Amino acid sequence: MPASTWRLRSDAWEYLRFAVKRLALGSDGDEVLAADSEILRSLRALETIEMYWAGFGQRYVKAIVELLQAGDYTTALDRIGRVVHRLRGTTVPEDPRDDHLDETERAELQDDVDPRPRFEVLVVDETTPGDRDTMHAEAQRLRGPADAFIYDFVVVPSADDAIAAVLTNPNILACVVRPGFSERTRQALSRELQDTVRLAHAQAGAHPASSRSGLASVQRVLRLADTLAALRPELDLYLMAGAHIEDLAGVLTRRFRRVFRREDQLELHLSLLRRVSHLYDTPFFTAIQDHARRPVGVFHALPVGRGGSVVGSKWIKDLAEFYGMNLLLAETSATSGGLDSLLAPVHTLKKAQALAARAFGAQRTFFVTNGTSTANKVVHQALVSPGDVVLVDRNCHKSHHHALMLTGARTAYLEAYPLNDVAFYGAVPLSRIKQLLLDYRAAGRLDEVRMVTLTNCTFDGIVYDPERVMAECLAIKPDLVFLWDEAWFAFAAFHPVTRRRTAMAAAKHLEERLRTSAHASAYQAQRERLFDPETGDPRHDEAWLEEELLPPPDAKIRVYATQSTHKTLTALRQGSMIHVYDREWVREAEEPFHEAYMTHTSTSPNYQILASLDLGRRQVELEGFELVQRQLDLATSLAQAIARHPLLRRTFRVLTAHDLIPAAHRETTRPMPLRDGLATMWEAWARDEFVVDPSRVTIEISRTGVDGDTFKHEHLMDRYGIQVNKTSRNTVLFMTNIGTSRSGIAYLIEVLVKLAERFEDEQLARDGAQPERAEAPMPPLPDFSAFASGYDADDGLPDGDLRSAFFDGQRRGRVEHVLPAELRERVDRGERPVSAGFVTPYPPGFPVLVPGQVVTAEVLDFMSVLDTREIHGYDAGRGYRILRS
Repeated sequence: MPASTWRLRSDAWEYLRFAVKRLALGSDGDEVLAADSEILRSLRALETIEMYWAGFGQRYVKAIVELLQAGDYTTALDRIGRVVHRLRGTTVPEDPRDDHLDETERAELQDDVDPRPRFEVLVVDETTPGDRDTMHAEAQRLRGPADAFIYDFVVVPSADDAIAAVLTNPNILACVVRPGFSERTRQALSRELQDTVRLAHAQAGAHPASSRSGLASVQRVLRLADTLAALRPELDLYLMAGAHIEDLAGVLTRRFRRVFRREDQLELHLSLLRRVSHLYDTPFFTAIQDHARRPVGVFHALPVGRGGSVVGSKWIKDLAEFYGMNLLLAETSATSGGLDSLLAPVHTLKKAQALAARAFGAQRTFFVTNGTSTANKVVHQALVSPGDVVLVDRNCHKSHHHALMLTGARTAYLEAYPLNDVAFYGAVPLSRIKQLLLDYRAAGRLDEVRMVTLTNCTFDGIVYDPERVMAECLAIKPDLVFLWDEAWFAFAAFHPVTRRRTAMAAAKHLEERLRTSAHASAYQAQRERLFDPETGDPRHDEAWLEEELLPPPDAKIRVYATQSTHKTLTALRQGSMIHVYDREWVREAEEPFHEAYMTHTSTSPNYQILASLDLGRRQVELEGFELVQRQLDLATSLAQAIARHPLLRRTFRVLTAHDLIPAAHRETTRPMPLRDGLATMWEAWARDEFVVDPSRVTIEISRTGVDGDTFKHEHLMDRYGIQVNKTSRNTVLFMTNIGTSRSGIAYLIEVLVKLAERFEDEQLARDGAQPERAEAPMPPLPDFSAFASGYDADDGLPDGDLRSAFFDGQRRGRVEHVLPAELRERVDRGERPVSAGFVTPYPPGFPVLVPGQVVTAEVLDFMSVLDTREIHGYDAGRGYRILRS
């Protein structure tokens, strides 16, 4: 499937090397070929695959086929070995049989030993083999020793092939379009890749700006540019044309970085290198390196800076030995000399944050050095005032609840759908959000509703459709602000399928939709259905809930996303970012945001964290697509291995979309869309209300006879050193990331097999003996009960005053500690005890009780069987903190 094309490519070459080596070492060729005709079939498949990579190419594969058919296995093995060495990233050794190589292949060997970073440039044009050789030779001629990078061309003849190339080859960082390309491929693409190419074409066809020119040839170029930009926005697009390039430049300037004539090869070469140097640039990390190399005198804070208090010490030299001197040389409190201040950046940090905004599709980005918990508090404080109503997912991270308490906002909790069988929550259905907004409108309080806060994606991998959520909410209240907690979703911006469900991509696309005449017409037609033409009043709620609502064209797009960069991308712990897409930024948000940022940001931020954020951004712009696709592939292979292995599937069960998303919230019938190919995943992510992040694999472990916490600590961690983040009573979540390797997946599968054997042996030993005590059934997950009288709204709406309840809970005379048994007796007597604080099991990190909440039997039932070891706000020896009546 295309989702794994480069893995299939690598495996195919490795397999060919192994198989042909047997032939070269003297095995009976006819016997081996007859027994293993897969060799030639693999080579034929590689003829198509190699078209989409620079380097060896289709002719190289055909030459290997001819060598095998002629029985020259040794030469064929040499040629296959060169590809394998390239894919492994190792140096190809000099070989006495180089006399059979042509000039292009000799140049490839030079690339293999060149230490400079290498990228590939896609050229879309109908060409002859001779033209392609000339192009490669020209690239070699223009290459100079002072160039920081090297590149080669991938040349394809059609728009279909261009799409296939950018979806399968992550090494492509730029694309040169020549108007002579054709529309359809002549390659024998797989059905799955054909479907993916079709979906990509359809996505571009829906682009609101794809038909502005009346020239058919220009429209063709525009469509392809739109498609490629939507799939891989990090790609630089260039147009190379002949006549009338001055006119074309005016029409196409929004799509292409530059327009060249065909003879401007040197200018193109310099542009390609210059642009990649911009992606490679890490201004703050470079400044840190420069600072570490400079001889300076420290008459400032930080004795540890420059190693001053360490290198001469008799007792803590091991600090430098363990971490290295660079850590100490880079440590400083200075904000001059190019290092900049995080609180008021004007130089390197300002540029680093601007580069991050570009990478993540934001209008502006801010670095945070103490985690997304702080990032959430910054955004809440910046946008919300006391008395504002905030609609928030009740099972969001505890930092949101604390932020709402600090701001004095009135909190209206949204209930996610429960997954009682596996003891965790899903996500909040859009219908519930719309209904609550309509309730506030009916009560005449819609003007008080300020913001909607949701978690995308959830800890367990449930992903919203942010564009649809925002569009329908804005149709009811056009000035709503949205905060999307994407702590676990930073990686999604760098894959063409997952990107569309990120907050920044959704905000941009929604804004583009609102500008189109088609949207204005559709909005006006819907408005006539939803409003009474005589009174101008909105019709009954059912009409608003049944339709997919369209926002007014002048709706304000105000979207914020907080991301734990360190959780899913390369950054040191606590490295996070706030991304902003807010059209009211200058008029409304800029000043309060900076005040909130100053409130919560340390005046001594950790420079190593900041440098790692700068480097992490560089990495994902240059290789993010490859890393994320590999991550998704490996997670899928893990899920498949568990589902197919006869022993593993008897012991564990992989939870799929069918388990995690109720049927009412998805159209796709396939339980694991990516397992069926990228096209199936694409369709699910385009249509379904909720989807499951395929990088997460949740397994149900009831048949092991142990609970999730025991499985995590005693079996996975203590016995085999495998770390997992989250468990429920009967599930374990395995999260892949961009650092996950195939070896790591293989080790996990090996461990799971050993554990399954152990559990089966224990079960056999129990057979015939005393039966194991039946486990008590897990009670239903408790909904938020209500805010107690005095903290609640007096009109029946669900918002409450967290801040007043919290500070009441800080007054010693107002609080008592009550043990669970006594508290249960009070509830059974009909009393309504009120929580004095937050009670938060961790993980998953959301409060079961908040200040001012009525304690119910459902909450106590749930807490009584919870197997989480760490529960913030609850003392097992003293009990619950309860407000005195």
